[in-house]
Amino acid sequence: MERSKMVVVGLEGLPTSLMNEILLKLETETLCSVACVSRALRFAVSEALSLSSSLDLSAFSPDAQTLNHLVSRCKGLKTLTLDCLRLDDSSITIILGPHIQELNLLRCSLMLYRLLASIGERCPNLRLLTLELSYWDLPEIFNRNLVQMLTGCSCLESVCLKIRGAEFDAVFFRSIEHFLPKTLKILKLQPVIEQDAIHFIHELRANQNNLETAESGIPFSLVSPGFKLQSLSLVLDIISDQLISSITNSLPFLTELHLEDRPTKEPSPFHDLTNGGLQSLRFCCHLTDISLIRSRQNLPVYFRRVNDMGMFLLSEGCKLLESVRLGGFCRVSDAGFASILHSCRHLKKFEVRNASLLSDLAFHDLTGAPCSLVEVKLSSLSLITSETVQKMASSRRLEVLDLFGCRSIADSSLSSITCLDKLTTLNLGGGDITDRGLSVLSQGYSPITHLCLRGCKRVTDKGVSLLFHGCGVISKTLTVLDLGNRPGISDEAILTIAAFGTGVTELCIRYCFHVTDSSMEALATKRRLQDGSKSLQRLDLFHCSGLSVKSLESLKWHSFQALKWIGLGHTSLSGKGNDILTEICHERPWLTLCLDGCEMGCHDGWHFHRP
Repeated sequence: MERSKMVVVGLEGLPTSLMNEILLKLETETLCSVACVSRALRFAVSEALSLSSSLDLSAFSPDAQTLNHLVSRCKGLKTLTLDCLRLDDSSITIILGPHIQELNLLRCSLMLYRLLASIGERCPNLRLLTLELSYWDLPEIFNRNLVQMLTGCSCLESVCLKIRGAEFDAVFFRSIEHFLPKTLKILKLQPVIEQDAIHFIHELRANQNNLETAESGIPFSLVSPGFKLQSLSLVLDIISDQLISSITNSLPFLTELHLEDRPTKEPSPFHDLTNGGLQSLRFCCHLTDISLIRSRQNLPVYFRRVNDMGMFLLSEGCKLLESVRLGGFCRVSDAGFASILHSCRHLKKFEVRNASLLSDLAFHDLTGAPCSLVEVKLSSLSLITSETVQKMASSRRLEVLDLFGCRSIADSSLSSITCLDKLTTLNLGGGDITDRGLSVLSQGYSPITHLCLRGCKRVTDKGVSLLFHGCGVISKTLTVLDLGNRPGISDEAILTIAAFGTGVTELCIRYCFHVTDSSMEALATKRRLQDGSKSLQRLDLFHCSGLSVKSLESLKWHSFQALKWIGLGHTSLSGKGNDILTEICHERPWLTLCLDGCEMGCHDGWHFHRP
């Protein structure tokens, strides 16, 4: 009792300005926990929130009551970021107002398109808008509400609008060019039909040309003379030369261009991206970031009319590039990809996926390349082997190395990786990694926080034990671990993680059939087993068929106290014990229970969620 009194007196004695400075550095969830300690701290937290201009609730999915409770205390709120998985549009509308300048609404699976009109009415000073909506209603209704939003928010500088779950036969964003505010610098749209994109990009140029003659009294559109788009991101049905040409002719000030297409049929040889399209990108002489991805989401398709010459032209015409992402270039060989590494002197991020001709030869002379790579992602490339990883060791600044789906990556590469003392993210998913390789990794100096071993068939419980018992730093730095698609992983590995994975806060063990209730019990008491251990915040149990309904009891409030998201799809937990699930949801409003098989955090499937 006396000790408690001393703490309270000490807190009350701190200067208010110092207390506010300390509390404003904490995350929202931590602030709420601090407020429960004492009356003095509750008052201090409430005052700190009233001074905060920014509120980020994207780490969990709040309900309407929790949201209102927090927002009502933020008197000077200007920036708001929300995970809206459990919120409807009425929950958002009541907290909007002229004070909001930045609004990020993510995973809005329950919201109607009328939210757009409400934003336009209530947020006239809005400068940045990110909105992820689910495909609920007719595109015409969306477009009508979008016009009202753009008309009301005339100060917008950045607009990111994504409609998830919609096919390209649904026409969104039509005639958007007539209502874009003159202040706009960043535009991201998904999905867009290529012909609509070409039309609105051409209209932007035409409107700017017309405005130059406005003094003669010629009527002109709402787009004004200062319109200079700097960043454009589109997800389309097809990327073609015509689209690239319209962009380079109309938007010469672009510094970032991200294009992804998702064809539903094989593109016509006469209507596709070719070497000529890549050559025209030289007219965007300010480009520092480019992404050209042909997705295989609907069909296994490629850019078949682009070869090495196209890459030569791109690398020579856009030498200021700092980030390059390329996907689906099946006819580009090592010479084409190597030209980018050697011509773009400022290159820091390099990603290639689904390029069947890319091999180790592209990286053979990496030590002679002028660029200093920080992030490398090479996905689903069957010809990439451990030799490439050994060459990567020359990039001492490397922080991210993603080799997912490169089946020939073996243990011999890991000794090179351990020398990368800035590496924080390593993805070896689908590689030929064994327990012996994990033993090597456990001895290294790489401060890896994110490690993916998904689909590494030769990794067993023994490998996980070796990973956490080495004398290197990974056992202390690791926070996110993916062991999915590993039938050989059992309770023994999970018990090791619970006991020795002191920093692990996110764990994926989907499709680990031999994991049982014993693992759940161990993970539930993780914090109590070892001092200083961080509690799990996200746990993916999709298709863990060895779990019984009994393990739901460990999700009650007394266990997994920091858990924000758990995936229970295709387990006995999702088909039975619904009363217990209802009770858990009521007791833990901050916890999201996903029964739909989404990847961690519902980043890929939230638009299919329904109440």
